[in-house]
Amino acid sequence: MRAKRGDRAVPPPRPGGYALRFATNDAAKGWEELCRQAAANTRAAYDAIEVDPCPNPPTPRHHPLKGRLATDTHAGKLLAQWQYEVTSGGRIWYLVDHETRTCWIKHAGTGHPKLTE
Repeated sequence: MRAKRGDRAVPPPRPGGYALRFATNDAAKGWEELCRQAAANTRAAYDAIEVDPCPNPPTPRHHPLKGRLATDTHAGKLLAQWQYEVTSGGRIWYLVDHETRTCWIKHAGTGHPKLTE
């Protein structure tokens, strides 16, 4: 879909950076809610994911998911799934496609994801 008047402008990835894209409409809605409730933290998450989506070593806020959540598929590809803890309950879950240098945001929200309960 082409951008239209009133849509948020998203910066292109930095040279060598990863593009962040929404894998679902729910992820896009959750992202907007994170932006409203924790703008600075969401921007920090965006910057961290764009520059280094798989930090080594992982940090307490930025780490791979484990067990059955460690991977998921997008467009027929099995990809590693990572999490960024934006706030105490807010999370971003994303799949990392190193081949296309894209992070597919599967979940973004202000509350802890129900899949981990």
